[in-house]
Amino acid sequence: MPRSSQPIQLPTLKDEALWLHALTHRSYTNEHSDTLEDNEALEFLGDAVLGFLVSELIYKRYGSSVNITEAQMTRLRSKLVDEKQLARLAGELGIGDLMRLGKGAIQNNAQNNPALLSDTLEAIIGAYYLDAGIVKVRQFVTRLFTDIADDLIESSDDQTLPNLIDSKGKFQQWALKEYQQTPDYKLVKEAGEDHEKIFWVEVWVKGKKYGEGQGRRKKEAEKKAAEDALQHVGG
Repeated sequence: MPRSSQPIQLPTLKDEALWLHALTHRSYTNEHSDTLEDNEALEFLGDAVLGFLVSELIYKRYGSSVNITEAQMTRLRSKLVDEKQLARLAGELGIGDLMRLGKGAIQNNAQNNPALLSDTLEAIIGAYYLDAGIVKVRQFVTRLFTDIADDLIESSDDQTLPNLIDSKGKFQQWALKEYQQTPDYKLVKEAGEDHEKIFWVEVWVKGKKYGEGQGRRKKEAEKKAAEDALQHVGG
């Protein structure tokens, strides 16, 4: 599959206020009374838009041309949008130098924090969607992720592709088989400074708790909870 030769650049937003909103971390708003909104809502939107567009990319590029199952496509999507991958991309795009952070966060090197880098990239995608619409964002996401996805597919053989199913996917398969229900991940606690938070998550199925986990991001805590649940059900 062809590789693009042009370097990827951050999109340009027409709405400068929306752009600044996407770059603003909670630690900044805590120190600036004239700035009321952090980027967490945009991060939520960007996470959803990114998940959809990466799913679409996987389906269109590999759904009929590569012998890959639904579960493996789910795992590929997870690999493409996990914190490590997004933080690396954010670093390459220079997002760390653009983030609006509080003084304490800067002193703690938050501009290089993988969780904050990945969150800010998601917020930028959310802002770009509001500013320019889905077509422009699709073009950006396609340029950003196609080569990475191709590399992951091409480096996998018939023996390794089945391992593309992560712990959350495995536990969901178990829950669907046993109860015809998907797991419910519940955030039960969070603690720590804005740039160093720890999240505690429980996973429930049909009114019963099966596992718990903690991590620096909610997604990481959910993964740990699924791993814990799998140990209890023998998965």
